[in-house]
Amino acid sequence: MFSNIGSGEILIIVLVLFFLFGGKKLPELARGLGESGKEFKKAKKEIENALSDINTEEKDQKKITPSREGSEEGGEST
Repeated sequence: MFSNIGSGEILIIVLVLFFLFGGKKLPELARGLGESGKEFKKAKKEIENALSDINTEEKDQKKITPSREGSEEGGEST
């Protein structure tokens, strides 16, 4: 998404942010963004783990319960 941004564009963005928020607010803003990113990654990891656990449980359930097709085909011969 931002792979085409060069160093000149980054410098302009930083200068605009500096003028908008001032020197004292900019570190607070950066810290807040960093913490938000960390929380987002943590939540993403928790969701991925939960989905992985659900998939594992479903696979285990399929292994435990026999399928109906297999029991019908392998039924008694008369």
